[in-house]
Formats: sequence, structure tokens, C-alpha cells
Amino acid sequence: MTNQDHKKIKYNNIVLIPTDFSEACNNAIHHGVELAKSLNYSVCILHVINKQTKSFLKKGKLSVGYVEEQLKKYKDTYEESQSVAIETIAREGSIFTIINEVATEIKANIMVLGTHGKQGMQYLFGSYALRVVLDSPCPVVVVQKRSFGEGYHKIVIPISNALETRQKVQWVLLMAKLFHSKVHLFQANENDPDLDGRIKFITAQITKILDVNKIPYQIIKAEKTGDFANQVISYSVKTRTDLIMIMTIPHIDVPGFSVSTWDETMMFNGAEIPVMCINPTELGNYYYEWLTLTIS
Repeated sequence: MTNQDHKKIKYNNIVLIPTDFSEACNNAIHHGVELAKSLNYSVCILHVINKQTKSFLKKGKLSVGYVEEQLKKYKDTYEESQSVAIETIAREGSIFTIINEVATEIKANIMVLGTHGKQGMQYLFGSYALRVVLDSPCPVVVVQKRSFGEGYHKIVIPISNALETRQKVQWVLLMAKLFHSKVHLFQANENDPDLDGRIKFITAQITKILDVNKIPYQIIKAEKTGDFANQVISYSVKTRTDLIMIMTIPHIDVPGFSVSTWDETMMFNGAEIPVMCINPTELGNYYYEWLTLTIS
């Protein structure tokens, strides 16, 4: 798809929420509906009917109508209690293709993905959820059991020499303005003067934009080199952070930097802090323009 094609896309202000009807996904639905209400978006709740669903239905002697019934319960409950427009979709296929196909079809702006261990039908955890996130055409907020609360008032932004940041900044502005957030710029500690200088340069680019938009922030440097992901999480726990915002690095090899370890450690952190994952895709250029209009 060309850049000209991207400019023709009209995103529909939708939060997409996949569910397998587990407790973790129920929390994701509640989280996503609250986020949609704050953004003044609508919601699409999706269930992918795959082998696990069919096995669950067969074991419980249930018809496929069970899926529609469960989706309708979500729609009725949240439209009444939160006054948010909700669409539901049930589609047969693989979670690895259908979720992102639907995200593209409905032109979702953001996805909220609940993760858990082997407790639901489809086990959206670890490499399974990671695959969905890295192939997503829109940013994904990965949530575990933590509730939405009052929104994202404290946002941590990791800054590393290995991580793309430009597309992320516009989402920072949107969320920070929406929730009156304070942004914490957490810098990696590098012994190499060149790498350290690059981190300072990236930080200066971000703070310039934050200053122009009057977003409060503070800069924190990691205490030691290495193990950056766990240092980010430890700091986030200490400061009671509401959201960690990261750029993922899908299908890219960075010398000296383990992509899978970084992404999985951040997304599935033991503190269960929601993590907004943004893929540096071609769509980023269009999102950059769309977000600029949204937050202006």
C-alpha cells in the first residue's frame, strides 16, 4: 500500500477488543470500554471461533449460538452502563489472522488485548499474544488483571538507543492531554559515549515536543547498564505507573538487543501494568497525521 493510499484511509474511532470469554478478557473489555468512553470512541468486541472454541462448545454440549449469546451480554451490559456504542463480531478462523484482519477491516484505531495463562479457551499469552501484537495494524494495549481505574495519569516512556520513538510521541501527547498525565522519560544507561549521546538527542527531541504542548514530564536515568526492561518495570512499580508505552520491534534484528526478550518482558510484566505497544509500520505516517489533528 502506498503513502497516497494511506491518506485515503479514514479511521473509524473504534477500540477493538478480542475475547475468549475468560476473566482476563473480561477485564480487557471493561478496560477497553472505559478507554473508548474517555476517547469518545465506539467499541467492537470480537470472538474468533477456532479449534479451541469448537472443542469447548462440544465438551459443554453447546451450540455456536452460545458465542453470540455471550457477545450480546457484553453489548447489552456496557451500552447500558457506560453509554458506549458496541458492535460484536464472531468469525471463524485462526486468532493469528482473524484478529488483525478485523482490525484492518473496521479501521480500528487501537486494540485492547487481555492476556492470561492457560485458563481461557485460547490461551492468549506469551508467544501467542506476542504474535498478535507484532502483526497488528494499530497500537495494542496489553492488559492483565489490573483495572482501568481513573485512566493513565502516570505514563512511563522507555528511551533506548535500540528503540524507535518518533511515532510513539504523538500517542504520548494524545493520552497525556486526555488524562492530564505526567510523563516519565526513563533513559537507558550506556557506557558508550556515542550511544549515550544518541539517547540524550532522542530525549531532547521528545522534550521539545512535550514543552510545546505543555505536557509535564521528568527525566530519569537507569541506575546501571543492561537489563533495561526490568529496570523500566521496577521504576514503574515504584512510581505506581498507570501505563508503559513502548515501540515494539517486529521482525527486526538489533545487534546486542534481544527483541523477543524485550517485548515479552514488557508486555507480560509481573506487576501487571498495562503496556501500550506501537509497531513502527508504514501506517505510522498516517497515524502521525491523524493524531496531530486529534490532539490539536
